[in-house]
Amino acid sequence: MSKKKKRITKTLVEKILDQQHIAYQQLSFPTETVGDVEQIVTTSTPWPVYKTLVLTGNQTGPLVGVLPLDKHLSYKLLAKLSGNKKVTLVPLKKLQATSGFVHGANSPIGIREQHNYPIYFDQQALSDKQIAISAGKIGRSVLVDAQAVAQLVDGHFGKFAVVQSEKEK
Repeated sequence: MSKKKKRITKTLVEKILDQQHIAYQQLSFPTETVGDVEQIVTTSTPWPVYKTLVLTGNQTGPLVGVLPLDKHLSYKLLAKLSGNKKVTLVPLKKLQATSGFVHGANSPIGIREQHNYPIYFDQQALSDKQIAISAGKIGRSVLVDAQAVAQLVDGHFGKFAVVQSEKEK
């Protein structure tokens, strides 16, 4: 048996953060395979975890919404913020072709590197300051300064995350 340490290779997102001299902390989450899909095993964290959703607007085409994991997306609020009349999630079968990432690994940094889609952060990120976003690989995230990431991806802040009771029917 080899006694070599298992070395964690950096993801594209981590390499971009290094190149831009943006401080981050690597985070890893346990994963499990359910059917054909690998997903994170639900865990509680001391950091605010954010999800990255890839959508399509009727005026803008593809766009990205980054919001707290425990909140729901208000399609109406994001549509208004992004200059669209309507936004919809990109269908799962088209997600990788649209974003370059599989479901559960979408990152605003990685998507911005590969595409010039508009990116929106829910305003809660400004209050949280440090947010955990995907590092571009399932089970891997980075804890970063929300404003630094938004500046890196030319992101915009606005309110579009709601609690379940506020979610439109």
